[in-house]
Amino acid sequence: MDYHLLTFVTVAEKLNFTRAAESLHITQSAVTLSIKALEKKYNVTFLDRTNKYVRLTEAGELFYFHAKKILSEYKEVKDLINYLSETKIRPLSIGSSFTFGEYLLPKVIAEYIKMDKKHDNPMISIRNSNRIVDQLLHGEIDLGIIDSHLTSHPHLSITPFKEDELVVIVSKNHRLANFPSVELRDLYNETWILREDGSGTREVVKHFFHKQGFHPPIIRSFGSTQIIKESVEADLGISILSKYAIQKEVNMGSLKLLRIKNETIKRYFSYIVPEFSFKQHATAPLINELTREYKLYRNVSIGE
Repeated sequence: MDYHLLTFVTVAEKLNFTRAAESLHITQSAVTLSIKALEKKYNVTFLDRTNKYVRLTEAGELFYFHAKKILSEYKEVKDLINYLSETKIRPLSIGSSFTFGEYLLPKVIAEYIKMDKKHDNPMISIRNSNRIVDQLLHGEIDLGIIDSHLTSHPHLSITPFKEDELVVIVSKNHRLANFPSVELRDLYNETWILREDGSGTREVVKHFFHKQGFHPPIIRSFGSTQIIKESVEADLGISILSKYAIQKEVNMGSLKLLRIKNETIKRYFSYIVPEFSFKQHATAPLINELTREYKLYRNVSIGE
């Protein structure tokens, strides 16, 4: 492990020498010496620092990106050696988009643990699809599950495995609550409460709206499916969410499901892994469980 790199990355993320020192359990002077050593080695300033702030320079931003990758490679080599020597099995690290991660992944993980006792403590992070891709590229997770239209990437293998349908949801008191389907134009003047940019759900909705030439004047963005559901229940607006995310509320009657006449909003959940990785031994059991549980879709077309 290159401790100068580790120190630099910690400072870059904390943007504070004192907090970086505390995190690394070293003195602040040791942190300063590591940063100075790196800047002397490369003859460039990585950090602008004053008594009030610490900021990355342009060179610092570039160096941080590559330093993270290098540290990730160190960790991967260490994990692989530990695996091969059978002295330690690193927990599988999984990243999932919100919809699949919150409503479908728990069942998959439960079955996965039953099937593979060696990996009985997987680490799970729930993020939007763009963030999951970023985490995978930086080596922060071993396998990602996304719900976006991403179908190809130069460094990732992307495999769709389950179909999902998005539906319009309204409160039980909404004027259209008892209609099984409506024309999209009937919803033009509604306040739309949608997921934030970067989420797979928002990407699918934007694609659908664009395809329909539909541009509602009032759109609010929230970063949580749960907040969106509660906002719709409170009559703050309407939304489009996965049918898997609203089953409980629909069954309870607090939300009503609407479909757009003559239109079906579909997407696919996909699992993504690095194109070339030494971690296939760890991800294979979970991928097998995903494909067994959901009968892997083949020859699907995404983003039509």
